[in-house]
Amino acid sequence: MSEAAREGGAAGPAGIEAARDLLARWPVVDGHNDLPWALREQVRYDLDRRDIATDQSAHLHTDLPRLRAGGVGAQFWSVYVRSDYDGDRAVSATLEQVDCVAQLIDRYPGDLRRALTADDMEAARAEGRIASLTGAEGGHSIHCSLATLRALYALGVRYMTLTHNDTIAWADSATDEPRHGGLSAFGEEVVREMNRLGMLVDLSHVSADTMRDALRVSEAPVIFSHSSARAVCDHPRNIPDDVLERLAVNGGTAMATFVPKFVLPEAGEWTRRADENMRAHGLHHLDTTEAGMKVQRAFEAAHPRPVATAATVADHLDHMREVAGVDHIGIGGDYDGTAFTPDGLRDVAGYPNLIAELLDRKWSEADLAKLTWQNAVRTLRDAEDAARGIQKRRGPSNATIDQLDG
Repeated sequence: MSEAAREGGAAGPAGIEAARDLLARWPVVDGHNDLPWALREQVRYDLDRRDIATDQSAHLHTDLPRLRAGGVGAQFWSVYVRSDYDGDRAVSATLEQVDCVAQLIDRYPGDLRRALTADDMEAARAEGRIASLTGAEGGHSIHCSLATLRALYALGVRYMTLTHNDTIAWADSATDEPRHGGLSAFGEEVVREMNRLGMLVDLSHVSADTMRDALRVSEAPVIFSHSSARAVCDHPRNIPDDVLERLAVNGGTAMATFVPKFVLPEAGEWTRRADENMRAHGLHHLDTTEAGMKVQRAFEAAHPRPVATAATVADHLDHMREVAGVDHIGIGGDYDGTAFTPDGLRDVAGYPNLIAELLDRKWSEADLAKLTWQNAVRTLRDAEDAARGIQKRRGPSNATIDQLDG
C-alpha cells in the first residue's frame, strides 16, 4: 500500500474508514489517467517490465493493488499522444495507445472489464471489477477526419478532449494562442458528429471560448475529464464560473483534477520554472520517464515546491458544487500524466483521503455517491440516449475541413 493510503489524512482513522466504506459501495469513476502514455514512454508497452498486478510505486502512480486500495471502480484511460505529433503520426500513435489499453484488459481480466456503455460500468461494479473505458486527449488524434473519429469510436473510445496544449486546425486551446475564437465551423461539426455517435465531448484543455461554443452546439451532455475551478485557482486550464453554470443546464459533469499547478495558485510560477529547467536539459516538460523525473527531483530539491493537499482539491469541489450543483461534479486525477501530485493524493490509492476530507466538511453520503460514481455514469448514459435520438434524424457526416472552413 502506498504512503498516501497509509497516512490517514486530516480526518483521522475513523474518517478514512468511513470513506473506504462509502467507496466500497460507490467507487470512484476517475475521468483521466495517463498510464498508457507512461507505459509507452518508460518501457514501450513491455507489460512484463511494468506488471501492474504488482507494486509499481517506484515508477508509476498506478497499479492494480493501489487502484483497489483507492476504491476505484471505473477508469477512463487516456489514449493521449503529444500535440506535437501531427497528421498520420498522431493517428497511428493513438491507435497504439488504444491497443495498450486492450492489452491491459486482456492481461488482467480478474481486475479490469472493458466498458463501452453506462450499463457496462454498472455490470463491472456488480462484478467487483474496474470498468475500463478510453478517452482520446486532443483533436489532433483524428487528423481533421470525421471518418477517423468514427473509427476511434468503433474501437471503444468514449470521449475526445477537443484539444491538448496546442491550438489545432479547428479549435482553440487554453494554453496556446487562439486562432478561431473558439470552434471553427468544422470544429462545430466535430461536436455534432460526436453527439451522433454517443462519444462524450471533453472540454478540458480547451479555451473558455471553445468551452462556450461547444456548450452552445452540443445536443448531449459534455464533460471536463480533468479540470478544476478558475475562481479558486486562476489558471486557463480551469473552468470559469459562467461555464460551470452553463454545464448545469447542459447536464454534463466537471471532474476536478489534482495537478498542483491547476489547483494551488502558488504552484503555477514554480511549475513554470520547473518546465523551463526541463527544456534547458533538452527534455519535454511533460516527460515522466526516469530521466525526466531525475531532472524534476533535482530541481525540486534545490527549489522546494509549494505543496497542494487533499484539502486544496476539496476547496475546488466545494466551489464547483456551489456553482454547477452537486449533480454535475466528479473526479479526474490525471495520474501518470503529471510529475507532481498533492500530499494525501500522491497516487491512485489516495482517493479515500479526499473523501474523508469532504466527509469532514459535512458532505452527505448521497452527495458523495454522486461525486464518485453516479454523475459520471449518468452523463455517459444521457449521451447514449441523445445519440439514439440524433441517429434517427441524421446519418454520418462526411464534411471536410476544407468544405467548412475554406
